[in-house]
Order: sequence, then C-alpha cells, then structure tokens
Amino acid sequence: MTLENLLAIRQLQTHAAEPAAIRKLLEAARRNLADARVESISADNRFDAAYKCAMQCAMLGLWARGYRTSTSQPGHHQTAIQCLGHTMGVASEDIIVLDALRRKRNLSDYEGDPVSEATLAEALSQAARLLAHTEAWLRANQPDTMGDA
Repeated sequence: MTLENLLAIRQLQTHAAEPAAIRKLLEAARRNLADARVESISADNRFDAAYKCAMQCAMLGLWARGYRTSTSQPGHHQTAIQCLGHTMGVASEDIIVLDALRRKRNLSDYEGDPVSEATLAEALSQAARLLAHTEAWLRANQPDTMGDA
C-alpha cells in the first residue's frame, strides 16, 4: 500500500513539519537511544527507550515526506513502522523485525510480559541501525532538516 493509499483511508494525514521540528525529534531519538544503553536501568525500561527511538525515526521518515500517522486511528505505530520502506527505503526484513518488537512492546506494556535480555539486545541493535539510517537518509534527501543536529 502506498503513502497516498494510506492517506486516502485516513491512516495518514498530511503534515508539513518545519526543519526545526525534525531536528527536535531527531535529538529526542538520540536521547532515547542513549537512555536505552544505560545498564543500571531495567531491561523493560531500556527496551521502551529503544522502541521509542525506533518509533521517532519512523515518524521522522513520515514527516520528511509530508505525512504523519493518524493517531485517532488504531494501529498508528504499526502504520509508521510499515511505512519505513516507502519513506526511507528501509529493507523489508528490518521492518519485519521492528514490527515484531512493536508486538513485544504491546505485550510488555499492556500485559506485563517481561523483556528478555535477547529481546533488549535486538531492540538496541535495531534502534541504533534505524537511527543511523535515518540520519544518513535525512542528510542525503532532506539536508535542510539536519541543521546542526
């Protein structure tokens, strides 16, 4: 499904993000990844911070393309992740892993399932890779959004 199709079915909305807003969200993603690496924090909270970094990167891709998820619609996290291929050319195998982490986040947040060390390690790896990809993509495709970030 294309971004335009998702707009038509109201899973996405148009959004004109200012470069300063993109830089601000990028900085928040960097802070979340740094927090996720703090070993004295529980695995659950480190996972949450890594997941938040990944979601912020997904939002950055949408914003840079002129969209945002429709938060009034269910599944906006899933939509943001699944759009990564369209927004920033993220590989489908990475999107599958990120979506699995989204499902794990739901189980952790809403059912209290603990986060394993292996799941945490995967979340940290994926968040770091996606953040690096997002930064490189923004530099190459939206350099005006990078500023001094």
